[in-house]
Amino acid sequence: MKRRFIQRDGELIEVTQGYTREPAGPFVMPDINPYISMADGSLITSRSKHREHLRVHNCQEVGNDPSVLNPKPRGIPDAAPQQRHELIRSQVDAMTHREFRAAIKRDVDRVKWQSNDN
Repeated sequence: MKRRFIQRDGELIEVTQGYTREPAGPFVMPDINPYISMADGSLITSRSKHREHLRVHNCQEVGNDPSVLNPKPRGIPDAAPQQRHELIRSQVDAMTHREFRAAIKRDVDRVKWQSNDN
């Protein structure tokens, strides 16, 4: 079993599972570097202006959160059997040519790998 130790006042002390490190001092976050907005070309010079700019333009800061960058695909909502055909038709009609070709390729690959003929 692994054990962890820290050194405090020249002594080694075993770290328990619930241990959290005490901060060494206050952390002061510096202001951001000025940048030009991609939304309207204005110069953003501070964090407060950045937050206000996001709010005004209805933008969201994403960072590298994979749940935002790669949202889960939405399935076909529950519908009565007679409405299902029209629902699927409307979804296909709303697709671009590139999305449609990608969907066909995914389906062909899925069938290819699930087939017993290989």
